[in-house]
Amino acid sequence: MTDISKAIKALRPNSSFGVIGDRIKWNDPDNKQPTETEINDKIVELKAQYDAKQYQRDRQPEYPSIPDQLDKIYHSGINEWKKDIKAVKDKYPKP
Repeated sequence: MTDISKAIKALRPNSSFGVIGDRIKWNDPDNKQPTETEINDKIVELKAQYDAKQYQRDRQPEYPSIPDQLDKIYHSGINEWKKDIKAVKDKYPKP
């Protein structure tokens, strides 16, 4: 999905439209097509939201799998599990 499509979906969630390249084909007589400024502003907003969660995307591959985490808790206790999780959180802190 293009940035334009994501922005329009965020602005007009139930609207019907198509995007080919940078052209928008508006198919929804019940909803007003957003302006180019509204779309561009929403793209900037969505990008900022995405960028703000980079730490989550960085952490994800470093966490052990859920079965491995449960095994750690069972064999070593919750405090040892917390140490493993905290190491990842410390490596990729929340902004």
